[in-house]
Amino acid sequence: CILCHRYLQPPGTWIQCTLESRELLALCLKKIKASLSKVRLIDAGFIWTEPHSKRLKLKLTVQKEVINGAVLQQVFVVEYIVQSQMCEDCHRIEAKDFWKAVVQVRQKTLHKKTFYYLEQLILKHRLHQNTLHIKEIHDGLDFYYSSKQQAQKMVDFLQCTVPSRSKSSQRLISHDIHSNVYNYKSTFSVEIVPICKDNVVCLSPKLAQSLGNMSQICVCIRVTSTIHLIDPSTLQIAEIDGNTYWRHPFNSLFHPKQLEEFIIVDINRVQEKKKGAGAGARSNKHTLAEAWVQKTSELNTDHQYFCCTHLGHILNPGDLVLGSVLFLILIKKSYDRTKRQRRRNWKLKELERDREGMDTDDERQYQDFLEDLEEDEAIRKNVNIYRNADVPVESDTDDDGPPRISLAEMLEDLHISQDATGGEGANM
Repeated sequence: CILCHRYLQPPGTWIQCTLESRELLALCLKKIKASLSKVRLIDAGFIWTEPHSKRLKLKLTVQKEVINGAVLQQVFVVEYIVQSQMCEDCHRIEAKDFWKAVVQVRQKTLHKKTFYYLEQLILKHRLHQNTLHIKEIHDGLDFYYSSKQQAQKMVDFLQCTVPSRSKSSQRLISHDIHSNVYNYKSTFSVEIVPICKDNVVCLSPKLAQSLGNMSQICVCIRVTSTIHLIDPSTLQIAEIDGNTYWRHPFNSLFHPKQLEEFIIVDINRVQEKKKGAGAGARSNKHTLAEAWVQKTSELNTDHQYFCCTHLGHILNPGDLVLGSVLFLILIKKSYDRTKRQRRRNWKLKELERDREGMDTDDERQYQDFLEDLEEDEAIRKNVNIYRNADVPVESDTDDDGPPRISLAEMLEDLHISQDATGGEGANM
């Protein structure tokens, strides 16, 4: 094929073969199978030709028994001429009617941190290789595929990665009455739960009771295949899967833009409260504390707030935090963003996709996602992080600064051009 460079294996299968590969050798030998039926094939191999040539040369060694048990051996060269044409898949692409299935991924939130996380998982597991086209819109992504099976594979991956639900539909495109063949276009709609990291949520009384008499007001500390919640006043934790969420749905009480900045005036670590009857597990990674805080916009006043927080293990007097006055819950510690960007010596890869209707604060949301990776080790274990050679390496022993990713967690971003190796499949 002139576009995808696959070879036709009769009657209608197109296979990927690199030059001088075993697969291409087997394909060539099938072309002369009838001629080799009267002799025994001993050896076969390619004779090197220029990679852009339309010639393939094979050196064959054959044997045949002749008079009185004598064996005659002969070595000869077979030359093939490669004829270029276009496969059916590439023909559909050129005709702009190439896709047969689309996966529409949506999340009803005001930010895109979940899609940045999904992008890294897709890159790590190489699920983008079978996509024909990726289109980004204001509330999600569209993935186009040449077959329904490939789209179903992406839907299964999403359901195993993030809490979501899906539904499918199909539309009849054409029908051949003679062969009774139907041509459909399938659409898969995947809706991701509208809950993200650092969201404050209010659970229904029935759901809170089923989670071990948990408080209805909780903080989402992580979203993986389940929603991880913590009660900031008791450190009780719980996980909610997608099926449970859709049976008892809940939303975030406010979005990240509504968070206000506070300064820690005083903080005291306290003993964990005794568990009540039927209480669930508690977090071992957080510390319960009582804090007096003050808005940074009200530093010239005596107005202070008192609250309980689950961040006692990282907060000290003078630290900046982000929180909400509505329930006076401290969400996360705040650091100097300019300093973090300057010292960030790593990077991520991105999917090639069409963008339309993008918001002006996309860069700010992407920086929020990068900061989440630095602060949460459990999340970045699922992401391939690459060393950025443009930023000088600094010491990792700065305990007073913002969280950083160690060099041991980074991969080297290697770029090997095909010309340097003589073409794909050629000898090094």
